[in-house]
Amino acid sequence: MFKPLDPLLHSELRLAVMSLLISAEEAEFPYIKEQTGATAGNLSVQIDKLSAAGYIDVEKTFKGKRPCTLCRMTPVGLKAFQNYVEALKSYFDIKK
Repeated sequence: MFKPLDPLLHSELRLAVMSLLISAEEAEFPYIKEQTGATAGNLSVQIDKLSAAGYIDVEKTFKGKRPCTLCRMTPVGLKAFQNYVEALKSYFDIKK
C-alpha cells in the first residue's frame, strides 16, 4: 500500500524550499527566490506556511541598513522531509 504524502510538502514550491534548505545551513530570501523562480509574494506565503508548521525557522535581520530574511530547516522539518522522501519512494517500489 502507498504511504500518505505530507500535504504541506506536496506543494512544488514548498518542496523546492525544503530541498534547498536540506543542503544548506541557512539561505537568504533572495537566494531562495532566485533558485525557485517564485515571485516574492508567493514565496513569502509558502515560507510562512512552512514556518507555522515548525518546518523552518525564519530570522529577520539587517545587512547594513537593508532587511535580510534568513531561513533554516528545523529538526521537525528535517524529519518531515525525510518521511516525505521515504513515502514517495513507496510509490516507486512496485512489485512485479
